[in-house]
Amino acid sequence: MRGSLPRKAGAAALGVLADRMAGEPPMRPHPVAAFGQVMAWVEERTWRPSRLAGAVPVAAGLALAGAAGEALGSVAGATYLAVAGRELARSAARVAAALDGNDLDKARALLPALVGRDPTDLDEKEVARAVVESVAENTVDAVVAPALWAALGGGRATLAYRAVNTLDAMVGHRSERYERYGWASAHLDDLAGWVPARLTAALVAAVRPPTAAEVWRAVRHDAPAHPSPNAGVAEAAFAAALGLRLGGENRYGERVELRPPLGSGRPPEPPDISRAVALSSDVATALVVLLLAGGAAGGLWTRGRRRRRGR
Repeated sequence: MRGSLPRKAGAAALGVLADRMAGEPPMRPHPVAAFGQVMAWVEERTWRPSRLAGAVPVAAGLALAGAAGEALGSVAGATYLAVAGRELARSAARVAAALDGNDLDKARALLPALVGRDPTDLDEKEVARAVVESVAENTVDAVVAPALWAALGGGRATLAYRAVNTLDAMVGHRSERYERYGWASAHLDDLAGWVPARLTAALVAAVRPPTAAEVWRAVRHDAPAHPSPNAGVAEAAFAAALGLRLGGENRYGERVELRPPLGSGRPPEPPDISRAVALSSDVATALVVLLLAGGAAGGLWTRGRRRRRGR
């Protein structure tokens, strides 16, 4: 588990490839779902409207993830468990298929698997926007970030990242209940995703070269207005690369958020879901290439150093 950086990078690439080929591991419950159940149990017993109380599930989650990573003993295996790119594509494709079949009610019913907003009154274009935004954000959360953390810190690091990201999804969103209790989870998730989000934007530009200048413009000028320092970067990059304009009104129960415009194109339509999924897939491929190349370069550099020392 403590292998060199080149080995960890190569193992992280294998984990991403395993997810792309095999999808979710055939385990019930899924480890991430099981972790969520444990954290729900922890929340039930520790919730208080205070930041100090909110640090308890973070500490418990990180300890559990670290123990799981150590027990697993495989960087590639831990990465495979932490990455969920194929399931993201499948979930998006299910909504797209429902829209293609003119079954808006089914598309709305499928949407909560991807986003937390209220789908009740969304028309097909707003459903499409929600899916494209989710694909963009989760390309960071479910693909690039866990793989990058695996390459940098091994199995324990990637599972710790997944733990933090899951906790953020559970208690990190803004609401009266979680405003203080979810503070630690939300801020740690922002910190852990900061570099991966910007790497994602760079990979988007790399796999869509004609749009690179527009991607840079959107990330630099549009993303800072988004309430999330990381989701805004990913959504702006995807919007620019796809020639779309994301953002708008999002309803979360009784709470309504007006998201800033990201990109300067047209509003998304149902066919854009498949384009977003294809872009996410290309980003994952570029990430694998980058990890393998980085691992190979690091290995050559390490061997060169050893030879020079041996002289």
